[in-house]
Amino acid sequence: MAPPVVPPVTRPEPPQTGDERSMLAMWLDYQRATLRWKCEGLEGEALARRGVPPSGLSLLGIVRHMTFVEWSWFEKVFEGRSTAQPFPTDVDPDSDFNDLHPGAAFERFDAQCDISRSIVADAESLDALTAAGKHGPYSLRWIVIHMIEEYARHNGHADLLREQIDGAVGE
Repeated sequence: MAPPVVPPVTRPEPPQTGDERSMLAMWLDYQRATLRWKCEGLEGEALARRGVPPSGLSLLGIVRHMTFVEWSWFEKVFEGRSTAQPFPTDVDPDSDFNDLHPGAAFERFDAQCDISRSIVADAESLDALTAAGKHGPYSLRWIVIHMIEEYARHNGHADLLREQIDGAVGE
């Protein structure tokens, strides 16, 4: 059986006007879609390729890492949920980057993004603060802006990785 291929991605066009929450949410979705776009059409081996030595980064590792980051900031830190981590880190703290078997990585990523979208949509306001815990306090606004920054940084890494795989470049 052939490894999974990342299907075509349609990136949402962020609005030029609108209220703060919807604009930030759309920019975050744009960054999420950009990461998937960088993986579009690739199969297991290409997704797992670590193409910028000595870094251990791969496209798959970035997708898995962002799944973990979505869970961490929205479910764990903001809502204080005790849900299981998307990837176990007790044996290998960098398992999100080091497990290079595609498996259901993109399905997990999409599901985690859906949970995060729901948390943002259901929050009373962007001024809402993180739940009790050792982190924070952080406002939901800070978390959403941080996530946009986190994706933008890793999407830059993904640009380089994708170009090394097959020469594909994007904006």
